[in-house]
Amino acid sequence: MSDLAFDYAPVGLAVLDRRIITRCNLQFAATFGGSAGDYTGMLVAELYPSQEDYNRIGAVLQQPEAQSGSYNDERIMRRRSGELFWCRVRGRSVTPQAPFQVGIWSFADISEDRPVVSLTPREREVAILTCKGLSAKEIGKQLELSYRTVESHRAHLLQKFEARKLPELVAKLTGMPL
Repeated sequence: MSDLAFDYAPVGLAVLDRRIITRCNLQFAATFGGSAGDYTGMLVAELYPSQEDYNRIGAVLQQPEAQSGSYNDERIMRRRSGELFWCRVRGRSVTPQAPFQVGIWSFADISEDRPVVSLTPREREVAILTCKGLSAKEIGKQLELSYRTVESHRAHLLQKFEARKLPELVAKLTGMPL
């Protein structure tokens, strides 16, 4: 019965061992394209928009605050076709002391709620932290940037998302109705 629940879950599920997909379900394959067997043995990095994004998320998972064993975020991922889309990602490590050893991850396509806009990796980081409610100074401290540089990135985000003010940008980034 547990295989049935895993295989037919309404959300994409994958078991990762050292960031390599060892098993995934039907919804995962439908979300990313192809069949479930196509992903066995695949490094999950192939589903990220860039190696830099893959490395950045890996670094976040190594931080002390991520050592709880569970993690979630919303990020842009890449389908096998190359198409980029917004994805809600949630994971739980079976081994919190070694977060990459074995983990169960869920992937939900949320692209209908959000447009995919071409962002630089730094703009993406600023956007994520802005949505978490951090001020420009707090973001600057966390990313080791001046608050003026953060404000510059925010100005580019406002332009790219055609938002007039920061609350409108946050609403567009989070998929909240305006």
